[in-house]
Amino acid sequence: MNQVHYPLFKRQDVDAFFALFQNNLANFVVITVSLLAMGFSTDLVFGRIIPGVAVAVIVGNLYYAHMAKRLAEKENRSDVTALSYGVSTPVMFVFLFGVTAPALALTNDHELAWKIAVAAAFLSGLVEALVAFFGNWVRKHTPRPALLGALAGVAFTFVAGEMLFSVFEIPIIGLVAMAVILVGFVAKVGLPFNIPASLLAIIVGVVLAFVLGYQTSSDLTTALSNVGFYPFLPTLAAFEGMTYLFGALIGLLGILIPITIYNAIETMNNVDAMSAAGDSYDVRECQAVDGIGAMLGACFGGMFPTTVYIATVGAKQLGAGRGYSILNASIFALASITGLIGAFSALIPMAAVAPILVFVGMSMIGSTFANNARRYYPAIALAMLPYIANYMMTRFNNGAPEVVAGISEGIVPLGQGAMFTAIILGAITVFLIDKDFYKASIFSLIGGLLSFFGFMHAPSLALNAAFDYTVGYVIIALFFLYTGYREAKNTAVSHESEKVEKVAS
Repeated sequence: MNQVHYPLFKRQDVDAFFALFQNNLANFVVITVSLLAMGFSTDLVFGRIIPGVAVAVIVGNLYYAHMAKRLAEKENRSDVTALSYGVSTPVMFVFLFGVTAPALALTNDHELAWKIAVAAAFLSGLVEALVAFFGNWVRKHTPRPALLGALAGVAFTFVAGEMLFSVFEIPIIGLVAMAVILVGFVAKVGLPFNIPASLLAIIVGVVLAFVLGYQTSSDLTTALSNVGFYPFLPTLAAFEGMTYLFGALIGLLGILIPITIYNAIETMNNVDAMSAAGDSYDVRECQAVDGIGAMLGACFGGMFPTTVYIATVGAKQLGAGRGYSILNASIFALASITGLIGAFSALIPMAAVAPILVFVGMSMIGSTFANNARRYYPAIALAMLPYIANYMMTRFNNGAPEVVAGISEGIVPLGQGAMFTAIILGAITVFLIDKDFYKASIFSLIGGLLSFFGFMHAPSLALNAAFDYTVGYVIIALFFLYTGYREAKNTAVSHESEKVEKVAS
């Protein structure tokens, strides 16, 4: 049989490239603006962090292009689409505000906070690579509504909510850009000259910013000043930061482990979606690639894990091959080395980029409900709520703890280890809906165990870290056991009565 030619690049790759590039660019802009706002130096952001994150993106894109070629050769098809890949948006926000911000608040040292965040990214990548061996087991035994509900909580607060604030900071730019995004992605109406909605939103946002005076020639000068030569430099920052990550900041493991498991499951779900679209990739290999990509990025100063994007399905629908993935890697290599990422960040107002991420958050929340049965909606809603507390705690507790405590004494402990709390509460609710009281009891005991060691409801890991919460979870575990026993007994009596009635009749 003749081998089908699988092209390196084809016309359909152009549209798919723009979609993938804009998604990654939006994340890079948010990373840059957020870190600069935290006080990180331009040398650290543009010289170490952005090139390091780019390394992860480049390696993953090239590897997934290679995987597409392998699949095309194996199945003798020319219509195979490479997996879309980049920085995970929800995980990015967790690393910005759940890892980097606390590290900075504790150390008051930007370089040390960077090293701790790099160590966290390396550890996250290692865990995800290991999850490849047992990720299916985790997925099988943890209710989907609980996992996705926890993610929806991140999407509601740190993604859609936080970015919507940015939209309304400069309403003329933000509202116009958001209108473009909603028309293109929600109404699904074609835009002038077939320009992708996200690209048009950015262009319109930049033009309005200059016309209205929000951006001036000095901003252009600042953008050009960020252009330079920023080589990919290996670093031992990850290993230096480990000392602190397993020391004073060991409580961050309560964030890292569940968000990493989520990231691995996100990859699994998106690869499954691609399989339904016609291209079946090895899920475990993809999880390992994501983990190794994050680890390699950390070895060059990057501090954000990566994942397979659900946008892959859109690239498949566009008829893309592997060229768009190779082009994305090439452009980000050029943009990070030359400092163009910094230039884009200075030129593109956050109000123009934010609507793209608002839509991402909306989509994440919407898909969470759409991909679960209606009866599980209460579980999803409950799983989302701990992240409201986490958002308030992260944003305000360091600067105004008395204000947060004045609202409720429960905000901080509910926000500590929010990912674990969300999954535990969501899982308990799922099993109660299914009347599986014994499994609800098991997850309650897991909640008690996590509380005892400080993974949730406590500021740091320790023995007996959250006594009241540990006792509370144990009590409700016993209550669920009793309820399950009573229900089983009532069911048995009911069945026996039915048998007697049948014999009597």
